[in-house]
Amino acid sequence: MATMAEKKARFIELTRQEGFGANGTITRQEVMLVKLKYDLPYPSWLCADPSRKVRHGVYSCPELSGGSMNVNVPTVGSVIEVCVSENQENNVNKEQSVECTEMNLVRQVDTIANELTSECLIPQRSSLYVKHGNHADVEKIISTRQFLPIWVTGLSGNGKTFMIQQVCAKLKREFIRVNITNLTDEDDLIGGFRLINGETVWQDGPVTLAMKRGAILLLDECDLGTEKIMCLQPVLEGNGIFIKKINTFVPPTDGFNVVATANTKGQGGDNSDRFVGTNIMNEAFMERFAITLEQDYPTKATEKKILMALMSELNCTDEQFADNLVAWADGIRRTFSVGGVNDIITTRRLAQIIRLYSIFDDRKKAISHATARFNAESREAFINLYDKVDSTPEPITENGLPVENASNSVSEDPEFINKLADKVMNNVGMSDAEIQQAKDMEFAQF
Repeated sequence: MATMAEKKARFIELTRQEGFGANGTITRQEVMLVKLKYDLPYPSWLCADPSRKVRHGVYSCPELSGGSMNVNVPTVGSVIEVCVSENQENNVNKEQSVECTEMNLVRQVDTIANELTSECLIPQRSSLYVKHGNHADVEKIISTRQFLPIWVTGLSGNGKTFMIQQVCAKLKREFIRVNITNLTDEDDLIGGFRLINGETVWQDGPVTLAMKRGAILLLDECDLGTEKIMCLQPVLEGNGIFIKKINTFVPPTDGFNVVATANTKGQGGDNSDRFVGTNIMNEAFMERFAITLEQDYPTKATEKKILMALMSELNCTDEQFADNLVAWADGIRRTFSVGGVNDIITTRRLAQIIRLYSIFDDRKKAISHATARFNAESREAFINLYDKVDSTPEPITENGLPVENASNSVSEDPEFINKLADKVMNNVGMSDAEIQQAKDMEFAQF
């Protein structure tokens, strides 16, 4: 069996013969060409030696240009041959060769170069964003650069994630978003070994990257996670994390913070199965979040600003339509809150309706397409309510009913609808005409 020195000499000779390495470097492609053409063993003495690596896929081999390489340190996966000569102190009479294949000598972990710039990670400010909800509190906390983990909870589609992104955009803070699922684990979050161009290298996960860069880490839909995300315990304490796979401690850089968004408070979903997949989070995990912020839908005035900004962006401004949508959504939300309907119209859904309107230029068609995701009962109720809202109001009596046939007609006035919803929710005394109106509009309790 040929010795390592003989294998090395043959590889160098044949590589020179092919005309490679005259400048003292050789690429992985050239190495593989020589190996395959002449059926040579893989030159681990060259490709697995970190001291020879110039950059990814390029290796230093001064022997090809007539020079020499004094350093040849065994590395992960290298083949080591120990030659014992007859002149050594153990008086071995005959040269022996001991080959140890695939020895686990972890001397150095090759890490993928971090080419991300701040410009890549700082979000762009959006002209469509309107401050609402907990914006001021989130901005205050992040601007201090203190480590104070935040849990933001609220119903779907009310702008939780967008708010945090836009706070980071305003403060010019790096922002790294991770969407949590029931399969998310330590390898996804902290990092792991990856096969890149035939080489096994370590790649930092988003959590590690955010800690090193002092970025804002967003754990989106965090309540979908399982016990597998308990690896974040030391991170949530702000003390850094020891990565056992590579024996490295990563401390948090100044400014690093964690924000989690969720539809629940980590105590599981409600009985309606609206948020299937949400879990009851470990109490020790939840205890590490210093503050919990409850996010509601925007006020009617704010929601109108959001819709008008989007209409302006899409060149389909229609203030009356915006008013109708806001009144319609508000009425549905009020009914939802007292159990009258099982579904709800979110701010995100209203924005989708505006986008559909900009395409079809038809209010009713936009509403129909956007509500098709709901079951037949909810969809019919929503469309019927919108039909009542989206019409020219007639003169109304002091009770809020049309002058003609006041006892049987339904008022389409958005302001009246909101007042009526208030009375239904608060169980305030109502006239016979108002009770009939509530029945016709399919409000809860009637």
